[in-house]
This record gives sequence, C-alpha cells and structure tokens, in this order.
Amino acid sequence: MKKIVVLTGAGMSAESGISTFRDAGGLWDQYPVEQVATPEGYAANPQLVTDFYNARRKQLLTVEPNEGHRLVAALEKGYDVTVVTQNVDNLHERAGSTRIIHLHGELTKVTSSRNPNSPRQIRELSPEEYEVKIGDKADDGSQLRPYIVWFGEAVPNIEVAADYVQQADIVIIIGTSLNVYPAAGLLYYAKEEANIYLIDPAEVNVPYDRHVHVIQKGASEGMRELSRLLGV
Repeated sequence: MKKIVVLTGAGMSAESGISTFRDAGGLWDQYPVEQVATPEGYAANPQLVTDFYNARRKQLLTVEPNEGHRLVAALEKGYDVTVVTQNVDNLHERAGSTRIIHLHGELTKVTSSRNPNSPRQIRELSPEEYEVKIGDKADDGSQLRPYIVWFGEAVPNIEVAADYVQQADIVIIIGTSLNVYPAAGLLYYAKEEANIYLIDPAEVNVPYDRHVHVIQKGASEGMRELSRLLGV
C-alpha cells in the first residue's frame, strides 16, 4: 500500500472557524506572540496565558471538522496515511484520521510546567476540564501548563515526522505557508520520486528545487480535486 504524508497548517482548520495566527486579523494581531506563546511570557503572566488557552479550548466545542479534514481521513481507504500537523486543534482526530503527529502540541492536553515533555506528565482533558486554573497541579506538583510547543522550545516530534516523510510515496501540503521552521524543512526529507501536492488558496512561493503540483484552492475544494486525482 502506498504511503501518504499529509502536512497541514492553519489553513486546514480556517474553514472550520478556527482563528489563524498569522493572517490579518488573526490571533497574533490581538495577542503579541511574546505574551502568549513563549516560556518567558508564561513566566511573566501565567494567568494571561492560561486564560488564552482556556478560550482556545472552549472554541473547539463550537467548531466541527470541515470537508477537507474528512477527505484527508478518507484517504485511508486506499493508502497508508500519516497526518503531520502544525495545528493544535483536534479536528483531524474528530474527522477520523487514525495516525496524527502534532508538531506544536495539543490544545486538549496539559502537562507539567517543570518537565513539559515528560510522557508521564502529559494528560488529556475532558471538555468539563477545559477551564484550567492557576493552582491546578501536575503529578510532579508543578502548575499545569498547556501542552503546546512555544516559540523557543524544541519540537519533540520533528524527527518522528521526518522519518515518515522519508518513507512517503506522496506528500500533500495543505494550508501552510512553508515558512515556519522546523516544519518547513520536512519536505527536504521527501525522496526524489515522491509526488508532492500543495493545496492553498493563496499563492505560495515553493522554496524547493523540485516539481510541486499546486492546487490553488481552499482545503475542502482542493482536497476534492486531489481525491479525484488519487482515485479515492
């Protein structure tokens, strides 16, 4: 069975109503990245950061996977599929994808602020627990923090993702500018004979010296076209 890696970014979830960070009017316009997405911001004002991610979690309860998410999941009917996502939402899971690597963490999980990448400290929250409070403790006694990879922190799953890209026969990129490293470097691991498809409504400057089949459409419309091309 041929192997597909689907690399998704904020544009994948935009059609579901999840605010993107980088676009005009996005979250970075409302909240400086230094305040809500760095270890220094968290140390300076843990209440602000905790409230920010509580609000992001609650938004998940109001949105649904879009057709693009569902069509990515449907690829599993004919292919061995791995989703590598820069998104922290759970829409791929809810759409039915079964192998998902989250590069930047997961909104629905919390962890220790002392040792955030310890598997023993990472915990899935039920929707009733989405309101994390200052004083809520991890098993090691430290304050619970979002299980999010902040700017300046290592990306623990990047090597796992690179291994999957190396094995892929087809790489599909959806809704990412290919400007965010280390994720943007993943395409360099694709084997020469791999077919690469890029779905994005905006014009994306492809920074790679190889052929990329560009479908200049949104996630759902683009995945409809690609599904026809792949015969799924």
